Amino acid sequence: MILDRFRLDGKVAVVTGANTGLGQGMCVALAEAGALVAGVARRSCAETAAKIPEGQFFEILADLGKTESAAYVMEEVLKQFGKIDILVNNAGIIRRADVVDFTEQDWDDVMNLNLKMLFLLSQAAAKQFIKQNSGGKIINIASMLSFQGGIRVPSYTASKSGVRGLTMEMANELAPHGINVNAIAPGYMVTNNTELLRNDEKRSSEILARIPAGRWGTPEDIGGACVFLASAAADYVNGYTLAVDGGWLGR
Repeated sequence: MILDRFRLDGKVAVVTGANTGLGQGMCVALAEAGALVAGVARRSCAETAAKIPEGQFFEILADLGKTESAAYVMEEVLKQFGKIDILVNNAGIIRRADVVDFTEQDWDDVMNLNLKMLFLLSQAAAKQFIKQNSGGKIINIASMLSFQGGIRVPSYTASKSGVRGLTMEMANELAPHGINVNAIAPGYMVTNNTELLRNDEKRSSEILARIPAGRWGTPEDIGGACVFLASAAADYVNGYTLAVDGGWLGR
């Protein structure tokens, strides 16, 4: 039955940035599909854990701005579950300033978390998938700015454009091992990253005017795409960035 191919029973999923927003929404969706979920964040994931049946969620506290955290996360997952089947690279930050005023520190902080750590975690997961001889799924969280330039977010745009390109590159190399690498590009979502935009009445109304769906997206809107790409239903989907944007890119 086709619906059975969307089930994730017995799978172990790792989701970064799991304590709030899109990460929380994807943790809940993956758990509802049957997966055991390891949520990674700098702060407590208690709110996320409360939305998932007891025994299905495991918290890993880690600062993903530090490169050594990639190995630590993998060690903790294997210690708890003995394997990994799905990695969702969701953790990310944004810094806003005009190009002429943008600092090197803001550039490095964003690139290190949004792109470098994404690569290191993907590399660690891929090595484990190959060791397990089990195949696997890597899902990267891209952005509308993987397709567009944006304004006042140079490092974020560069990092998310890089995410889309790296998704294709890794898919090319890892597909022969039964590993699918894809990305989701959320549209304008109700998250911490968009709080300033949503509070700016002029910018918010401009954004809403361009979204055919007529509303900001929610963490729940991303869950279906995540479960699909994590499941056997997407076994022949490789290197693609799926927009979940209410029609923004088609406008």
